[in-house]
Amino acid sequence: MVAVLGSGMAFLDGTAVNVALPTIGRDLGASTSSLQWILNGYLLTLASLILIGGSLGDRYGRRGVFVLGGGLFTIASALCAIAPSSGALVAARFLQGVGGALLTPGSLAMIESGFRREDRPRAIGAWSGLTGVAAALGPLLGGYLVSAVSWRAIFLINAPIGVYVVIAARKVPETRDRSARGPLDIRGALLAAFALAGVTYALIEGPRHGLSPSIALPAGLGVLAAVAFFALEKSTPNPMLPLDIFASRQFSAANLITFVVYAALGGVFFLLVAFLQISLGYSPIAAGAASLPVTALMLLLSSSSGALAQRIGPRIPLTVGPMGVAAGMLLMTRIAPGDSYVASVLPAVVVFGLGLALVVSPVTATVLAAAEARRSGIASGINNAVARVAGLLAVAVLPLIAGLEGHRFYDPASMTDGFRVAMIACAALAGIGGALAWLTISDDALRAEPEHRGEPPVEMSRDYSCGVTEPPAVGSR
Repeated sequence: MVAVLGSGMAFLDGTAVNVALPTIGRDLGASTSSLQWILNGYLLTLASLILIGGSLGDRYGRRGVFVLGGGLFTIASALCAIAPSSGALVAARFLQGVGGALLTPGSLAMIESGFRREDRPRAIGAWSGLTGVAAALGPLLGGYLVSAVSWRAIFLINAPIGVYVVIAARKVPETRDRSARGPLDIRGALLAAFALAGVTYALIEGPRHGLSPSIALPAGLGVLAAVAFFALEKSTPNPMLPLDIFASRQFSAANLITFVVYAALGGVFFLLVAFLQISLGYSPIAAGAASLPVTALMLLLSSSSGALAQRIGPRIPLTVGPMGVAAGMLLMTRIAPGDSYVASVLPAVVVFGLGLALVVSPVTATVLAAAEARRSGIASGINNAVARVAGLLAVAVLPLIAGLEGHRFYDPASMTDGFRVAMIACAALAGIGGALAWLTISDDALRAEPEHRGEPPVEMSRDYSCGVTEPPAVGSR
């Protein structure tokens, strides 16, 4: 419950903000680039620091770091709610991302290290499904709050959830990696932040300023920082991103699939609710309610899809799922002003939701199964970072591809044409993800033992468990 509510709070906030973007833009006088920064300010710090968040949890205790992140996220949400300008809101979103970077990897790592190996896919499936439901409920709840109260109320809903999570987490056993030693890789975290910030800034601000020194310099520094980051991670004794973890073919393949599929998902979550409001004239609450079938399908099917992947292997679900997501996106290109919800929007959303339900649990379970249990925190952090970087780049690039720069974002005709172009691009990405799964994912990826043996076990607090890595088998003494 604590893991689901904590990560669900972050996912709920992310998707609720999407439906409020047109209202925030009009209220604060924000341009398209400002709206992009409202989303990407959060994603930037989250993606930059989430690996450090995973490392901190492995080293100092996953529960403790999770609680720290939950408290910081809650405080930052309150600052978002009282932001007087778009600049202040972006700054508060940066702080929210720091909290999310501490909160998110710990939520999944607590589950990974607290369940027997054979039970983990179903537990991860439940976590994926319920947090997915929180993400899918975001547009509906956000639309209601925007219509009935204010867009500021979207951030205030985090307060009671965050307080409960911080208090209830005291009941969760503490786990850590006994082998984690040495100083934290602060230089790696800073280089990762500079790399993402430089490239993201150039992509978002480039259309407005052109290829000027103010754009070329940050882009060049971002690329250099990325090169320096990987060189540092290869040579430092305590890397934030241990490159040897990618020696597992399944781990690398699952993260590559995560990148392309979540880039496609980021495009849909960014543009769909805005398209329904701007081009089709939906109210915020109607635009949010349009995605309710995704909520229902995630709730009904995610846990089962995790169990299915355990039984037949993840290859087929991870092939069929992204193809279903792509089919749903192509159906979205047929939505036109004046169409009814039932005849046009609903079929696309249902197909999209069916595909999504087949993706989330199996890809998460495959990533964690390919890593040693003691490295569950960093494995979860890497996968979350990959997903967030993918979403960040999608939000930065898609308006440029779709011709929605400046104030054309608010023009119904421009939004209609741009949305179709963006959905075609997203469908292509999702299709590539399905093809990669078929070519690279093994049917026995969830049944295989970790590739590296002889490592120290995960340590659990003496207050809660004995010093074994897994519970004894049923009937043992």
